[in-house]
Amino acid sequence: MSPTMSRSRLGRRVVGAGLCSLFLAAGLTGVSSPFAVAAEEEVASPGLIVAMQNDLGLTEDQALARLAREAEAGELVPLAEDAAGDAFAGSWFDPDSGELVVAVTEESAVTAVEETGAATERVTRTVAELNAVKSEIDTMGDRVPVGVAGWGVDVRANEVVVHVVRENADDPAVRKFLAEAGSAGPVGVEMLEEPITTHAAGVVGGDPFYVGNARCSIGFSVHGGFVTAGHCGATGSAVRGWDNTHIGHVRGRVWPGSDMAWVDVGSGWWTVPVVLGWGTVPDRLVRGSSPVPVGSSICRSGSTTGWRCGTLTAVNQTVQYSSGEVAHGMSFTSACSAPGDSGGSVIAGDQAQGVHSGGSGSCGSSSMTVFNPINPILQRYGLTLHTT
Repeated sequence: MSPTMSRSRLGRRVVGAGLCSLFLAAGLTGVSSPFAVAAEEEVASPGLIVAMQNDLGLTEDQALARLAREAEAGELVPLAEDAAGDAFAGSWFDPDSGELVVAVTEESAVTAVEETGAATERVTRTVAELNAVKSEIDTMGDRVPVGVAGWGVDVRANEVVVHVVRENADDPAVRKFLAEAGSAGPVGVEMLEEPITTHAAGVVGGDPFYVGNARCSIGFSVHGGFVTAGHCGATGSAVRGWDNTHIGHVRGRVWPGSDMAWVDVGSGWWTVPVVLGWGTVPDRLVRGSSPVPVGSSICRSGSTTGWRCGTLTAVNQTVQYSSGEVAHGMSFTSACSAPGDSGGSVIAGDQAQGVHSGGSGSCGSSSMTVFNPINPILQRYGLTLHTT
């Protein structure tokens, strides 16, 4: 592999010591190793545990226990939601108690929900009511001022939260937007230290893929190609790999509105169900795409900052990027990221969650990351995730 600036910062990519990189050039050897490792049903890779220790401040035992509880909570989500019925007001994983918490608006739903094994919390507004408020604010999308970074339902706060860049908080246009949004229903405000920007970057050499002069990161393998962020390249654009050889073309893209794309793979390249761990973190196998509840631990892999972990903080968010584009249906995580990570993998355990879109701040400062959920991408283009 050719030497790169970003790889020297992150450590050498080890091929064969763990799993192979997400995409292997035809001339590389040892291509069977990912599938040999795939037979081992591990609870969690050592690299995932190390990342959770570093980024979430957990001990090894705490990380393992949390992953087990998160998996149990994920299985409870559909059962608990059905049990809550019309009183359902959202759910999230509580890392302190290790339980799935389900918000309900009616006392009559408490017993049925708790019989599923979930905890309950009484609130005043159903998730349907909050989604209606968000939808009303979405209609204001053509007049969003600079300084408003987006909005979405916060199930834990039981309200719709509008994200505002702190330095713009007192701008008359922002205050007017917040007043109009508040007329739609219960609205809170959350300050961001920096605007939300997309995380593509100029060419620095040797990273996963390039479209023109933009560098982005591969998301997840699908049969016939891979998924990534839509802002990385227009439909029909040629895509080059880490070694600057041709991979394929962007075959489908949504940007703005969402931030999704898929690239076909050929010319001596092929796909494997692996997320790159960037040398110091063993690569991660992909076994599915089951969404995890808010509050769950979640990690991302990108060509600038490597492997970073945090928690899933929000879903179904509307985002306005600093360049003016608006995207709907996005999710937030506290895992940090930086330019060049766009399109990269967002994963929880061995379950694909989405592709990285952008963020506010970068690693080393106050940071949050935005990603496009994986399943809507697969459904839109009729793609099948490549899994073990």
